[in-house]
Amino acid sequence: MPLAGVVYALLAYGTWGVLPVYWKWLVAVPLAEVLAHRVAGTVVFSLVLLAVLRRLPEVREALRSPRERRALLASGSLIAVNWGVFIWAVGAGRIVETSLGYYLNPIVNVLLGTLVLRERLSRAQRIAVVLAAGGVGVMLVSHGRLPWIALVLASSFGLYGLMHKLSRVRPVPALAIETGALAPLALGFLALGTDPPGGALVTGPVLARTLLLGAGPITALPLLWFGSAARRLPLSTLGLFQYLAPTLALLLAVFLYGEPFTRAHALAFLLIWSALALYTWEAFQSSRGVLARSSTTQ
Repeated sequence: MPLAGVVYALLAYGTWGVLPVYWKWLVAVPLAEVLAHRVAGTVVFSLVLLAVLRRLPEVREALRSPRERRALLASGSLIAVNWGVFIWAVGAGRIVETSLGYYLNPIVNVLLGTLVLRERLSRAQRIAVVLAAGGVGVMLVSHGRLPWIALVLASSFGLYGLMHKLSRVRPVPALAIETGALAPLALGFLALGTDPPGGALVTGPVLARTLLLGAGPITALPLLWFGSAARRLPLSTLGLFQYLAPTLALLLAVFLYGEPFTRAHALAFLLIWSALALYTWEAFQSSRGVLARSSTTQ
């Protein structure tokens, strides 16, 4: 296993796992303002990064296609919803539910593949979906409401991934276009919706200003590290690392921020972890089968 690929995967998923701490430090800044700074900072950082890497022509090429423009506008709207709900949930002390959402994400991907791409579910995948649905059902019965934060995060990120699967644009140029489409709204809000213009970036304490300026890099860099890991590691191996982020978030929620983790939470997570174990095992077996078949044909 390439060491560089492992390091990049740990950097990407490790950063995503501890991001709740970053947004928790900005809890005194209004959500809309944080989101606007994140969008504006991400588009600036992405374009600078592409310029340094001499890949700006990829942005121009993607924008020539009406199909790609529509897909990236849709994915940009989805990621804005995802970011907004996530940052709000962190500030509201509901990181456990965000963790649940990202544990559900692989199962949502399976369902989207079936419903949209007409992929066929294996028996193991069907059982995994039922187990995950059972976990959501436990939360519904125990709390009297759907775990909407988890469901919104899982579905918005799943649909975001689907948009990218249907697109030919690489991740960093795509991120620049997605956030660029949202940038006029973000910049308009920062200019007209905050007093003074720029809000906490102008009047906030040093820590808040530093974190708002870093919102772009902290968003784009893990994506770049993920892309580097994906080029070096087998997909089945990379898939195992994706559970690092929600696990770190869950640990932070319970042990650092003291969020409640009840028996109902434990049962729901147990069902979803069982679903993920089954899903991962099935994916690993499938990848081994593909490798075995390819080796016999060489």
